[in-house]
This record gives sequence, structure tokens and C-alpha cells, in this order.
Amino acid sequence: MAKTFTPLHDRILVRRIEEGESVRGGIIIPDTAKEKPQQGEVISVGKGKSNDEGKVFPLDVKSGDQILFGKYSGTEIKLDGEELLIMREEEVLGILK
Repeated sequence: MAKTFTPLHDRILVRRIEEGESVRGGIIIPDTAKEKPQQGEVISVGKGKSNDEGKVFPLDVKSGDQILFGKYSGTEIKLDGEELLIMREEEVLGILK
């Protein structure tokens, strides 16, 4: 049974986008030695960040956006056997068009 996950507040759920594997000079790099991609697709977003008065500010990113994020951004989680990231919107460096 598939679970649905909705992040709280200003958090977003991201699936990493794997880069195409290229072999240079006949050397194959094992998965453990590869760097994790810093590009992903937003799966779901929270309602937004609220201030002290309780006013909610919606997020700039939305589901389906492709984003760039920092190398050590977010927290890795496993949901339905899939490796995903949950991070705050402020950790997003930009949206790819």
C-alpha cells in the first residue's frame, strides 16, 4: 500500500535526479564512489512558513519543479523503498526552467 507524505510548514519532499552515466577512458566508477546528484524534482510541499502573528507565507517552489540544492542539504528518508530528501525551502539554491 503506497503511503502519501505531506511535509509540514516550509519543508519540501525531493526525489534526486540521477545523472546519465558516462565512462571516460574505459574506467567505470562504482556507485559508492560517485557523488550524489545536487538536482532533484519536488514531489510535495508544505503549506508555507508562518510568522509570529500566524500569517502563512506560501512557498516559491511547487510540486513538479526541478531544483538545485547544496551538496549536504536535506535529510535522507526512505519512503516505500525509495530514497528521498526532505529539506527546508531555504536550502534550495534555484529552480531550473
